[in-house]
Amino acid sequence: MKLPEQAVLLRIFIGESDKHQGRPLYEQIVLKARELNLAGATVVRGILGFGADSRIHSSKLLELSEDLPVIIEIVDTKEKIDTLMSFIDQTVAEGLVTLEEVKVIKYRHS
Repeated sequence: MKLPEQAVLLRIFIGESDKHQGRPLYEQIVLKARELNLAGATVVRGILGFGADSRIHSSKLLELSEDLPVIIEIVDTKEKIDTLMSFIDQTVAEGLVTLEEVKVIKYRHS
């Protein structure tokens, strides 16, 4: 797959404990992106963060460590990202979703 130089970065901030149909939401989003043939997806687990409720989520605090921040990043064309957005709208009940234009420098696989 070749990505054009101008693409879109979809970034989704959710909690690690967020679920969809009994499975981790971050996993469901990645599987849906794969099903829709998007270029790729990466899930990053945060070690510290807070959201709209201002509650600190930290890997250092045992009582809060079950819901660490998770960021899912997906880069593809605007058209391909748009195919995923209805799923995101349906499944992300709490969190932050951002879109930004990005310049793709290199995208290769062997």
